[in-house]
Amino acid sequence: MYKTFADLLQKKAGQARQKKMAVVAADQHSVEAAEAAARDGLVMPLYIGDCTAIQAYLTDLGQDPAERQILAAEDLAQAARMGVDLVASGQASFLMKGKLDTAILLKEVVRKDSGLATGRRMSHFGLFELPGYHKLVSIVDGGMNTYPDLEVKQEIIENTVTTLQALGYTEVKVGVLACIEKVNPKMPETLEADALKQRALRGELQGCLVEGPISYDCAMSKEIADYKGFQSPCAGDCDVLVAPNIHAANILAKALTVTAGAKFSGFIVGAACPIVLTSRGSSAEEKYLSIALAALACPEACPGTTA
Repeated sequence: MYKTFADLLQKKAGQARQKKMAVVAADQHSVEAAEAAARDGLVMPLYIGDCTAIQAYLTDLGQDPAERQILAAEDLAQAARMGVDLVASGQASFLMKGKLDTAILLKEVVRKDSGLATGRRMSHFGLFELPGYHKLVSIVDGGMNTYPDLEVKQEIIENTVTTLQALGYTEVKVGVLACIEKVNPKMPETLEADALKQRALRGELQGCLVEGPISYDCAMSKEIADYKGFQSPCAGDCDVLVAPNIHAANILAKALTVTAGAKFSGFIVGAACPIVLTSRGSSAEEKYLSIALAALACPEACPGTTA
């Protein structure tokens, strides 16, 4: 269990080896975030895009451009293909999106011959540090799958648990959210939540304990769960919250970060490597944390790992 991002980084970063990160269509903000992570020994950035502009960004940051690998790309599509090919060939460990549409990058990732397509569904992994909660919590999927059905929700849980295990977690407590704690045939979300719980009990979901349906207050507060008479090992102690759809997850995530002061890290999982896709409104800290955790989530033996 990690209480804060600082706790996680302190325990894991010192044990990890540096990973090469290919920044696709690098712009000023992505270069700044990549260089911050490089200074802490987490990544070795490799930049793709407009060489002249990238060199200027590095110079402004006090970094000698000659010490960085910079590759020219004629357009955004070529930059995306180059980044994917670098990971597939073992010259980089994972990807970060610079200034280009997410669809352009993911189109190259999912190519059958890309080397990054795994046959697994990709999903967005989000991890939050909340002022009022005793440990980090993952909220999924607020950035990739729009209206996940039962099977997709299982794949999202599997992706999330695998990522948390790479960060050092053992048994992961998963709460499948609804507005009530009981199954209601008129509410499909509750039926799917219960089905996921039963699958976990049968051993069809490994490495996690699943509770559902469970309301947000019971998932995050043992005191409230006890008051309601809701008994579960996950009550007030969830590591993962699975939202009913992308809107619920996205709204919850933004309410926590924008209004409640939560810290956030997020990236795409399910491909052969993590893919850092920070939004235009992401703070410098969010970009840094997303890079840092993506680097730590890469296996130590993955291609593009340096001594």
